[in-house]
Amino acid sequence: MLQTKGRGGKAVTLVKGLPLDADALNALGKQLRSACGSGGTVRDGVLEVQGDHCDRIIADLESRGFKPKRA
Repeated sequence: MLQTKGRGGKAVTLVKGLPLDADALNALGKQLRSACGSGGTVRDGVLEVQGDHCDRIIADLESRGFKPKRA
């Protein structure tokens, strides 16, 4: 999902609800951030990628076998 609220008007793409442990989530986050060419973090089980990269992240997650929904 795309969020701008509380971030000074800057867009952040959020990925929630992945059935992964903390280490696997950090590794996936690093791969997604490098694929998008932007920064981000993992906070409280939610992957944050700076910028509007919803389409690219959805395509990447589908290729990894996940079934993402756009929110």
